[in-house]
Amino acid sequence: MPAKIHVVANQKGGVGKTTLAVNLGAVAHAVLSGENNPLKAATPQDGPSPVLVVSTDPQGSSVWWSGRVKENGGLPFDFSQVDDPKLLGRLRTLNYAHIIVDTPGSLEDDRILQAALDQCDDVIVPMTPEPLSYEPTRLTINQVVAPRGIPYRVVVNNWDPRDGLTDLQQTAKFIAACGWPMCDTVVRRYKLHTRASAEGQVVTQYPKNRTASEAREDFLRLALELGYGGSPAGVPRQAGAQALVEEG
Repeated sequence: MPAKIHVVANQKGGVGKTTLAVNLGAVAHAVLSGENNPLKAATPQDGPSPVLVVSTDPQGSSVWWSGRVKENGGLPFDFSQVDDPKLLGRLRTLNYAHIIVDTPGSLEDDRILQAALDQCDDVIVPMTPEPLSYEPTRLTINQVVAPRGIPYRVVVNNWDPRDGLTDLQQTAKFIAACGWPMCDTVVRRYKLHTRASAEGQVVTQYPKNRTASEAREDFLRLALELGYGGSPAGVPRQAGAQALVEEG
């Protein structure tokens, strides 16, 4: 069966595309590899991985991150940097269940984004719960993704619960008003995520404590919602973005 190819895209930088791509890859690998509990710390793979994470970002932040993880014990999934748009055409020939493609933080290098979209099955559009994300996300969806007819979903990412619900509710309402399909999972902001690249960790390798468990839960819940294998049974429920629209 051909790999399912998922592109993570938004022309606005700083919305967490790389964090989303790398950590979705980690939890998808955990689920598809049949680990007893993917919320527990994962060990590096000892056989073929069902997941490949591809970076097309010329800034190479995910390349540096993956390198740090390898130095710190190893990646639980396969990783590749692709700078030539033509090489993206070969993704369908690779033997993976899921390929997650991290794209540049702007539309300056349009060729590589368009080449990734040529190959993908769906697009994940992360946006932060703040007005500065609204217009870039609107442009990305309305001018780049939607005209192609590619299935896509918006993920509210990097929400700090300490900020309260106001910005989160307003963002969820904005997404609903635009008529965009929205993931129910909201990915919360944790210091663990911001430190992970420097410390050479992916979300399934975080230390065993309550905060780390909550941080992992968001990505596991999102991976299952997106259909990256497994069942949500046993995963703690989250209020969800749709509930925020209804409450507000």
